[in-house]
Amino acid sequence: MAVVSMIRRTVFLLPLFFVFSQGFKIDFGFNPQRLIDDMSKRFFIGNDGGLKGDAGKLEYQEDAVNGEKGGFVVPDASDFFQDMDKSEFQTNYAGEWELILDNSGVSAMHLQLMPHNEVVIFDSTGLGPSKLALPPFSPCPLGPDGKPDCWAHAVAYNIETQQLRPLHVITDPWCSSGGLAVDGSLVSTGGFYSGLKSVRVIEPCSTCDWNKDTADVLGSPRWYATQAKLEDGSFFVIGGRKAYNYEYVTANGQANGQLILSTFMDETTDLDENNLYPFVHLLPDGNLFIFANSRSILFNPRTNQVIKEFPRLRGGSRNYPASGMSALLPIRLDENNKPKEIQVMVCGGAQPKAYGLADPERKGGRVLLNALQDCGRLVVSDPNPNWMREKMPSRRVMGDMLNLPTGDILMINGAKKGTAAWNHAAEPNYNPVLFRPEKVGRERFKVLKATTIPRMYHSTSSVLPDATILVGGSNTNPTYQFEGVEYPTEMRLEKFYPPYLDPALQHYQPEILQFDNRMTFGNDFHISFRVFGTLNEVPMRQIKVTMYAPPFTTHGYSMNQRLIQLGFTDLSADLFGVQHVTARAPPSGRIAPAGYYLVFVVYRGIPSVGKWVQIQ
Repeated sequence: MAVVSMIRRTVFLLPLFFVFSQGFKIDFGFNPQRLIDDMSKRFFIGNDGGLKGDAGKLEYQEDAVNGEKGGFVVPDASDFFQDMDKSEFQTNYAGEWELILDNSGVSAMHLQLMPHNEVVIFDSTGLGPSKLALPPFSPCPLGPDGKPDCWAHAVAYNIETQQLRPLHVITDPWCSSGGLAVDGSLVSTGGFYSGLKSVRVIEPCSTCDWNKDTADVLGSPRWYATQAKLEDGSFFVIGGRKAYNYEYVTANGQANGQLILSTFMDETTDLDENNLYPFVHLLPDGNLFIFANSRSILFNPRTNQVIKEFPRLRGGSRNYPASGMSALLPIRLDENNKPKEIQVMVCGGAQPKAYGLADPERKGGRVLLNALQDCGRLVVSDPNPNWMREKMPSRRVMGDMLNLPTGDILMINGAKKGTAAWNHAAEPNYNPVLFRPEKVGRERFKVLKATTIPRMYHSTSSVLPDATILVGGSNTNPTYQFEGVEYPTEMRLEKFYPPYLDPALQHYQPEILQFDNRMTFGNDFHISFRVFGTLNEVPMRQIKVTMYAPPFTTHGYSMNQRLIQLGFTDLSADLFGVQHVTARAPPSGRIAPAGYYLVFVVYRGIPSVGKWVQIQ
C-alpha cells in the first residue's frame, strides 16, 4: 500500500497535466492546480532513476554530502589556468542592481538575446491575461479554451530603447526549448497542448514576428526537453515528459519526426522524474556530454552511440524538478588553435525525493528540504575523469549559471529550499555568486550584492552586449497572480552589474573601434581597440579576446551557451595608442557552431562592450 500511495502521489509529478505520447486528452476547463491521479503509472514502477551504489542511502540531514565522506575537495587551480596572467585589476565591488522596466508585458519564463539587440521573451498561452495586449486590429490566436486570446504571450524587448513589441505566438510554448540558428533566427521546439510537437521560428529583425509556428511536426511530445546545437548548425532535441528518446531538427527548423530510443533517459527517470531539461553540452570533439538526474554520458550524435558513461555525481538530483545548474567552462584555444582542458560544471539541485515532500497538497503538510550546496566539475577531456566537488557559499535550486565574458561563471536567481514547480520552494536566494576558476580554494567563490526581488520558479537571465546581466521573470503560481499570494507573478526587469563593471575601473574599459563582423573557421580575425590612458602597446598577457554564444534560457538552464577564448598571433599599437590584435577564428563548428556570437576584448579582467560577429 505504501508503494501504491507513493505512486499515486507522484502521478502528476508537477502540478500540471501529464501528457502521454499517444492518446492524451485535454480538459479545456481545467484548474491547473488540480492533481490528477487516474492515469497509468506503470512506467514508474521499479525505476529509481538509474542510480547506483550509495544513491539509495542519501539522508535528509543538514548536508548529506558534507565532508570527505561526501567526496568534497578544496582543489588548487588546475593546470588549465596556471598560465593566466595575475595582473587583473582587484576590486571589492560586489556589483549593483538597476530596475530598468516595471512591466515586461509577459513574465519571462523563456528568454533569448537576438543578434539585432532585441530579447525575445515568452511564457505560456495558458496563464491567463498578461499585461500587454496585442495591437488593435491584429489577429487574435485561439487560446486553450478555443476562444480568441488578444493578450500577448511573447514580446521583443529592445535593449537599446527599452521598448516592447508584442509578438503573436500560436502554439503554446510552455516549458519549451530553443536556440539560435546559423542565420540568427530563434528556433524553438516543443511546449504544451498545441505546442507539444511544434517548431516555431522568429527571424532577427526589429519588425519580425513568429513567421513559422507549425504544430505536430516533431516525432514526440517535447515538454521540458532540451535542444542542443550541433557542429553543422542543426539541433539535437532530447527528453521531455515521458519522452525517452531524441530526434534531430535541421538548422532552418525542419523536423523529420524520426525518433531514436534513449535508454539513458529511460533509466534516469525516478519517482519524481528529476531528469527533465537534461544538460547537454557540445564538446570540441563533436560529441555531446549529456547529464540527467545524477548520471552523465558521452554521446556521438553522428553514430547515435553512447561512447561511455562518466562516474555518477554524488549528492542528489540535478535536473528538473530538482533543477540544478550547469555550464561548459570556457574553451581556451592555444597558439595552435587547439582546445586545452575541457571542463563541465554542475551545481546545486535537490535531494531525489524533495519534490514530492514539497507538494502543497501533501497529506500532513509539505516539507521543504534544503537545496544542495555543492558544485561538481568534471574534466571531460581526460580519459578517466572523476568529479571534483566544492561547497558553494549558499544553497541553490532553480538558479541560472552564466558564462561571463571574462571567463568567470555567474550563479544567479533561485531558492534555498524546495524544488521547481508551482509553490514548491521558499527562501529566495537573493545573492548572486561569482565563480572564478583561476582562483585557489575558497577564493573561487565571491558572494555579490543581493537583489530585493525574489527570482525563483520561471525566472531567467542573460548576458547582454554591455556585459551586464538582464534578469527577469519568476512566477511560482499556475496563472498570473499579482496579489494575495506569497510570491506574486514578477513582471519587472532588472540589470545586474558584475564586479568587473566597478565604476572606479571604467576608465580602463577597452573600446572596440574596428572589427571584422564575419569570421571564417581557422582564419585570422582582426580587431582594433583602445584602452584609455594607455598609448603604449598593451602586454599580450593582459589581453583576452573571447566570443560568447548567447543561450536560450528557461527553467534554470542556458541551452547552447559557450564562451571561447581565442588564440592570437599579433598585438601592436600605433602612434595614437590604438591597439591592433590579430586573433585566430575557431577551427571548426565543433568548437564554435556556425552562427552569431558576441566578441569581447578583455583587458586585465575588464570586458569591452561586445560586438556581434557571424562565423561560418
